[in-house]
Amino acid sequence: METHKQIVIESIKHHNIDIIPYNIEFTINAHEKMSNYYDGKYFTNNLGNFLFILKAKPENPFIEIAPDIFRDYFGVEWNRTVDKDIGVVCNTLVNKDNVKDFTFPEPDNPLIYKTFKEEIPKNKDKFIVASLGFSLFERAWSLAGMENVLMSMAIDKDFINVLLDRILEYNLKVIENCCKYEIDAMIFGDDWGEQKGIIMGPKTWREIIKPRVKQMYEKVKSYGKFVFIHSCGKVDELFPDLIECGVDVFNPFQPEVIDVIEAKKRYGNYLTFYGGISTQHTLPFGTTEDIKKEVINLLRNVGKNGGLIAAPSHAIPGDAKPENIHAMIEILKNQNKYL
Repeated sequence: METHKQIVIESIKHHNIDIIPYNIEFTINAHEKMSNYYDGKYFTNNLGNFLFILKAKPENPFIEIAPDIFRDYFGVEWNRTVDKDIGVVCNTLVNKDNVKDFTFPEPDNPLIYKTFKEEIPKNKDKFIVASLGFSLFERAWSLAGMENVLMSMAIDKDFINVLLDRILEYNLKVIENCCKYEIDAMIFGDDWGEQKGIIMGPKTWREIIKPRVKQMYEKVKSYGKFVFIHSCGKVDELFPDLIECGVDVFNPFQPEVIDVIEAKKRYGNYLTFYGGISTQHTLPFGTTEDIKKEVINLLRNVGKNGGLIAAPSHAIPGDAKPENIHAMIEILKNQNKYL
């Protein structure tokens, strides 16, 4: 019998498989809601997820410094009054005066990789992914401010190039350290999109972002690992670029902004899609029949001949209906009944 790891690898290689791998993650609010629904907070142990995701960050990367204000290990302060998972940046650490001297965390800090040593031996049957969140553009705006970063891309290239190169230098060392462990892939979090297109525009992305992410992805490939990218929004016009840069798996594959069937037809021989289940419409606002139809349609039409890791298009938000989440889980866990 194939392990979860083997099934994911077969899917990424676009081979025909009997069961489509899946992965389900929850925001804090959604986890609390489902804990009540299932009468137990350990319900996630029974999901049957095919991926095991390790975050390349210290064990306690956020310290609460005031009620609902958290400081991360870069020194960025986040207001989590409303958004309990990420928050809103409320300080600016980097500017043109200190960009060359700003102190980054130490990428060789063993605490960043502590969970790797502890968890990899326990989860060898799963497909193990090391996660480097806020990997380039997101790290830049969290340090220097969104408006400052976008303006500098247009009128102050010296500043943005120095900042991104310093982030790249840090990332390459983290990648090197992660890939020394028995992981199968790395996933990079970097939201470039909004609902209607690329935040900085495709031309600027290709000029400023692409050369640097290509270096990161090539570094992962040099260790024989797969490359995943998580980028929210309508970014499908970048798919040919991402394929060129060596991306194997694209996430979150939002059906609200990307036609999942058409994307499979156009890019299904080159990319595996990870996601595809609506967290903006169907899970929060649809009926159980709506979510059943959506999940079955995704598995049948996008999961053919591999190339799919079925999942909600993001960590499930707190407004998703418990009965819809349950219906989705039941289909993913019992695919033979529905396909």
